Amino acid sequence: MPTFQYQSLTQTGQSRDGTIAAVDRADALQQLIGRGETATTLVEVDGQSTKKKKKSAPVRVPRSKTSTDQKSAGAGFSLSLHRPSASRLSRTEMANLIRELATALEAGLPLMQSLKTVRKQAPGKALPVILDHLITRVEAGDQLHQAARDYGPPFDDLIVGMLRAADASGKMSEVLHQLADLLERSLELRREVLGATFYPMIVGTLIAVSAVILVTVLVPRLIEPLAGQMELPWPTRIVLGFASFLSSYWIYCILAVGVAWGAWHFWSAIPQNRYRIDLFKLRAPLMGRLLRDVAVARFTRTLGTLTAAGLPMLDALRITKNTLGNSALEAAMEEVQDQVTHGKALADPLERSGLFPPLLVQVVNLGERSGKLENMLMHSATAFDRQVNVSIKLFTKALPPVLLVIMASIGGFILAAILLPLLELQSIVQ
Repeated sequence: MPTFQYQSLTQTGQSRDGTIAAVDRADALQQLIGRGETATTLVEVDGQSTKKKKKSAPVRVPRSKTSTDQKSAGAGFSLSLHRPSASRLSRTEMANLIRELATALEAGLPLMQSLKTVRKQAPGKALPVILDHLITRVEAGDQLHQAARDYGPPFDDLIVGMLRAADASGKMSEVLHQLADLLERSLELRREVLGATFYPMIVGTLIAVSAVILVTVLVPRLIEPLAGQMELPWPTRIVLGFASFLSSYWIYCILAVGVAWGAWHFWSAIPQNRYRIDLFKLRAPLMGRLLRDVAVARFTRTLGTLTAAGLPMLDALRITKNTLGNSALEAAMEEVQDQVTHGKALADPLERSGLFPPLLVQVVNLGERSGKLENMLMHSATAFDRQVNVSIKLFTKALPPVLLVIMASIGGFILAAILLPLLELQSIVQ
């Protein structure tokens, strides 16, 4: 029976080496997996001379047949080159996948067995394909974060960074639970913001549609018969002129709106212009506070989770920057990264940017001085989440009166355009 010399990693991150007797290379891999070890190098040696006959590092093995995707893979085969377009996960599905994997690991299962257990009950089309890729790459000797990074989206920098921290720390289940909590809280924030803006968007759309119908249909039918009998007031002339323009050039108006929309997207895609737009959003009276609170809550929880998982500060800042969703805040975070790279404290550049609240600066400053930055960030993340809820309530309560004033102004102007000529006609008749 052939003998194989191996190097492997245990679930706690310890390195092991030795020899193992097996029928073939696949049998040797299966024996190592049964021990809870992941092979990094597997070399077949001669039983008498113990010289290497052939080498494979890392080992690539064929993927096992599955009900959804059956391929035979030779050495060096990469599933990332043959991913179907359907293998995409929503953020909710990704959070559920991370949570299930963390629960299986917490129950004491090895990583490979946990992946296969989750794979057996994976719903849909995308999740089995992704799990097949992870299983194949981990069986071939890659770590979990390497397999995820090789797959690409939906594994972004945040997820890959947390998986790398999980592989390095040996606390896989704990770090994965933290990642699942982070993804779920991010989804909750997004739903809360969408819920806060959904009603105003509906009201604004109804205002626009109602104004167009009144101006183009109702007002002309009521006022045009009076145009030859008297001089119309200026509000009536404005409304009739606008209605006549829309009736005559509505096709050009639609084309102009489409061109303006495309030009706006092209203009706002330029980094300098996007920075100005995002900076204006942060300084807007109602929306600015909400956007800043959401970004700060996301920044605090993400940075605290990454640093608590063991990621270096610079890597954690780089990943956190990509989750802010605002180019002005991202530019400020780049300046923070530069300062930290040169040995400066984190709190000083945060304060100089002027875009982060004083409470966050104070928390970071205290955390750096006490050496418990990650604990301070995680505790303050809850406070910032509550602040987000307050900002959302303030936004939802303050915006309807603003929309009501806009609606009343438009309706009052149209009503004046209708009533003023009727009142003048009545005075003429009398």
